[in-house]
Amino acid sequence: MIGAPVFIDRIGKVYGSQTAVGAVTLDVPAGEFLSILGPSGSGKTTLLTMIAGFESPSAGRIIIDGRDVTAVSPDRRNIGMVFQRYALFPHLTVAENIAFPLKMRGVRKDLRAERVGRALDLVQLPDYAKRYPHELSGGQQQRVAVARAIVFEPPVLLMDEPLGALDKKLRESMQIEIKQLQRRLGATVIYVTHDQEEALTMSDRIAVMAKGQLAQLGTPANLYCNPQSAFVADFIGKMNFLNGEFLGETADSQTIRLGDDVVIDTPGAAHGLEGSAKAGDRVRLALRPERLGLTARGAGGKNALPGRIETSVFAGAFDLHLIRADFGSGEIIQVQIPADGKRVPFAMGELVDVIAERDGLRLFAVAEA
Repeated sequence: MIGAPVFIDRIGKVYGSQTAVGAVTLDVPAGEFLSILGPSGSGKTTLLTMIAGFESPSAGRIIIDGRDVTAVSPDRRNIGMVFQRYALFPHLTVAENIAFPLKMRGVRKDLRAERVGRALDLVQLPDYAKRYPHELSGGQQQRVAVARAIVFEPPVLLMDEPLGALDKKLRESMQIEIKQLQRRLGATVIYVTHDQEEALTMSDRIAVMAKGQLAQLGTPANLYCNPQSAFVADFIGKMNFLNGEFLGETADSQTIRLGDDVVIDTPGAAHGLEGSAKAGDRVRLALRPERLGLTARGAGGKNALPGRIETSVFAGAFDLHLIRADFGSGEIIQVQIPADGKRVPFAMGELVDVIAERDGLRLFAVAEA
């Protein structure tokens, strides 16, 4: 199986007066794993169903492997699809379910058996050919659905929340299996999910959708470390936000005031402002919990945020501390400290400084909330 490039050219979908997807452009190279990530109502599933051919776009084009398929029916687009609901035929065996697309394409019976066997090997179910769907676990049923989607060797696979019905542990295991399978096959995968961790784990790139628009496109690391809007910063992973006032800038830093007397230096310009920031502009400081540290009050030095311990929770790989800020409006700041055997206990109500790593800070306009 060789993947095919997919080009989404200013695709849009309008229902009456409501825009579900607005002029989205995506260029997906052959063999890439692209996740379309967004909250409910962001337009991600509508976009996928237009690529599949189940919805007709109101505007734009869909090009698969250099061929304009905008007006082509789903069965003639040569794409595989996997849904959250496995849609297996209950009266057919596993082998018969997987063979169904081949039968519809007129593939000879002997070739069908060979390809079904190969697909079962790929999804690690070689001994399940004669079983029925009701005899399988949820994870096994999903593997059968994946096998059915790849059995006719499509160059493009579309997946719509395929792991949403599985429990957390099985879902995490299947994420790795699907990614490994995609690498072995070389197929182009476009994967819709609302699960940020799932997208970060599986994707070569992620397209973040918000209100029918493409909010940001990039690698998982780029989106996580360099979000271009407060929405993306908040949606990808955990994030603290503190409101402040812009004071000024130098060649490599911005200075803001939080509350009456806490001053912080951040790298880079604020996102979402019209032009350069001006003294007095209201801004939002974004801080990743895992890029923060804790120390006794007064020992934090520069970029220290004074607060007091509100709650501390052991979360396995890390300790989660909720700090009530002693400035501004007293927001809660989440701090994650790795549970590495060097844990420093903090008492409830203890006065502390939250240490903010300068390179872990991002600045946004208040309008970006």
